[in-house]
Amino acid sequence: MKQALISAKKAYQHDDVPIGAVIVRGGKIIARGENMVQKKKNPTLHAEIVAINRACKKLGVKFLDDCDIYVSLEPCAMCATAISLARIQNVFFAAADEKGGGITSNARVYDTDKHLWLPAVRQLPEYADESAKLLREFFAKRRKKSE
Repeated sequence: MKQALISAKKAYQHDDVPIGAVIVRGGKIIARGENMVQKKKNPTLHAEIVAINRACKKLGVKFLDDCDIYVSLEPCAMCATAISLARIQNVFFAAADEKGGGITSNARVYDTDKHLWLPAVRQLPEYADESAKLLREFFAKRRKKSE
């Protein structure tokens, strides 16, 4: 999770919402992703999607069923669905996302939608404060700019 938070800080540096993700296989990081929505002007380039694309490319596969994903913020509904489509085995996230969360907080897509693949999900609350603090700082800075 520490590496996902480092990726989140990288997103912050290019003025994207600071969310990071890493994909792990056999205890080793095989791909990293950070939000690139603003940088690439593409609303689908969330950290999880970036990491999934990089992992599939690196491994030359379309399914990541022997991989886990660590994300600094609870994945949104789009990313939760992409994680399912990629057949990722486990999802670990730091902070819950009450507004946009797609797994445990808001949309709860794994509870309501019929997915062919359901990953195991676990929050790692020991990292939640660090992730939430980074997000609060980012949005406070953004509000200050718009004033």
